[in-house]
Amino acid sequence: MSETMFRTVSGLHSGYDPDEVDDFFEHARAVYESGPAGALSGRDVRSVAFDLVRRGYQTSAVDAALDRLEAAFVARARADFLAEQGQAAWMARLAEQARTLYTRLTRPDGERFAPAHARKPGYEPADVDALCRRLVAYFDRGAPLTAQEVRSATFRKRNGRAGYAEGSVDAFFDRAVEVLLGAE
Repeated sequence: MSETMFRTVSGLHSGYDPDEVDDFFEHARAVYESGPAGALSGRDVRSVAFDLVRRGYQTSAVDAALDRLEAAFVARARADFLAEQGQAAWMARLAEQARTLYTRLTRPDGERFAPAHARKPGYEPADVDALCRRLVAYFDRGAPLTAQEVRSATFRKRNGRAGYAEGSVDAFFDRAVEVLLGAE
């Protein structure tokens, strides 16, 4: 990969390790172009992490490229699935994934996720619940909502038991992104 694949930050700031990023994107390109189907998934792309180093790549630029790469791998998986099993099977699969989300979405505001541990950072429940209501509107009425909107959502911090535990919220919205990408 080219040294200039992404812009770097100044020496006073940290960014993603260029060698790690370049290696990952080189591997992803090889898999996408000629690797075996399923060797790298959208979930794999979403869960990749890079070390932060001085003079690293701008995190926002790399994150945006990862979002596009994830969408490409999901689109490829969808095309492969459709070719093998058809549209009806794909829609049934998406519906089942959505059902696993929906049970949590029907819980009352403030009770959708476990509370954060005492004095640990958590997410503001009102912010999380608002995004959950948008997902309900998407599933129930077809209200507009994109995977990118969910992926880029931010929540205010709320420490301790008054906030939602970050891990369970993040995992839930990762699954929601998978469903939305599959439907887009």
